[in-house]
Amino acid sequence: MFRSHLIRQVVRASGQAPRAAPRATQPATVSRPFSSAACRLNKQPPRDDVDAATTSGEPGESGDHEGQYARTQDNIRVEYPEEDDLPRSQPLQGRGGFHFKRTLASFSLEGRVGVVTGGARGLGLVMAQALVTSGADVAIVDMNRDEAQRSAQGLIDTYKAENPGSDTVPKVTAHFCDVSSPTSVNQSFAEILKEHGKVDNLVTSAGFTENYDAISYPHDRMQKLWGVNVDGTYLYAVAVAKHLMERNSAGSIVMIGSMSGAIVNVPQPQAPYNAAKAAVRHLASSLAVEWAHAGIRVNCISPGYMLTALTKKILDDNPELQKQWTSLIPVGKMGRPEDLMGAVTFLCSDASTYVNGADLRVDGAYTCT
Repeated sequence: MFRSHLIRQVVRASGQAPRAAPRATQPATVSRPFSSAACRLNKQPPRDDVDAATTSGEPGESGDHEGQYARTQDNIRVEYPEEDDLPRSQPLQGRGGFHFKRTLASFSLEGRVGVVTGGARGLGLVMAQALVTSGADVAIVDMNRDEAQRSAQGLIDTYKAENPGSDTVPKVTAHFCDVSSPTSVNQSFAEILKEHGKVDNLVTSAGFTENYDAISYPHDRMQKLWGVNVDGTYLYAVAVAKHLMERNSAGSIVMIGSMSGAIVNVPQPQAPYNAAKAAVRHLASSLAVEWAHAGIRVNCISPGYMLTALTKKILDDNPELQKQWTSLIPVGKMGRPEDLMGAVTFLCSDASTYVNGADLRVDGAYTCT
């Protein structure tokens, strides 16, 4: 230690700084400018079918099939028929009656009153029958009062035939309503309360679709479509919710949307309908949150392609549509209206007490792909 101190003193006296220990030499690095050019500019790999199927290929280079099943076609035009031209629907046979199979009691709708808008035909009639079969009294609401009355009587007759000797027969009534009119909605709902005394469930099945390309769609028909599909759903839901709140009673509202609210159907163009059903789906979610405090559940059923009487008429006129539709459905088949009976019964009943704001898609897995 003393020796080191002495050496430092000698160095200071000489006025020279101590030398640093030599460092190990580092290998010299050569910097090269970055270039995005390919190394072999003059030699391109040969093109094949896979290359042609990418964005490097020209449109149509890999074949006429490009995008074939993912585009709308302007030549498909289907106008919703006038009321007198709509095909009739009949109650389903063999779907009800006494049975001795074990099932949850919470699926029963005994003592409930349900309203089904658009219930005179098609999906609405089948879902009204599901409620009747499950024990509920039902009010059918439709623009065509005569057809609604025939359907109501048909449901009663079918129930009696399938339940011979039954002590009770559900009450099924028919009521006129233009669901796009607040005045008509209030009048029909007052009539329903006079007939049934209360309402516990609502199924908003009133709605229709048309196929026009967006540029050619008549504005008045588009307004009518939105009036029935969106305004009608909103107005009747508000009427029922207000009634339930005044009764301080829980209830269930099921809005009938469509898979078209989540995907774009092809090849038929129907942009306004798709947007309307997307609105219905989100309306259900919004009202589910807003009315949850009152015990009112609001859910949505989104059917896929269902073979109703009207759909069959459309496919008879456009036979190629059936092949293209079913080619895009993973199960390979269209649904039947009765495939919705279990879904609507579940959402209306106490079996779905904790299901609120849900969108139940009944579409054969169409929207999964």
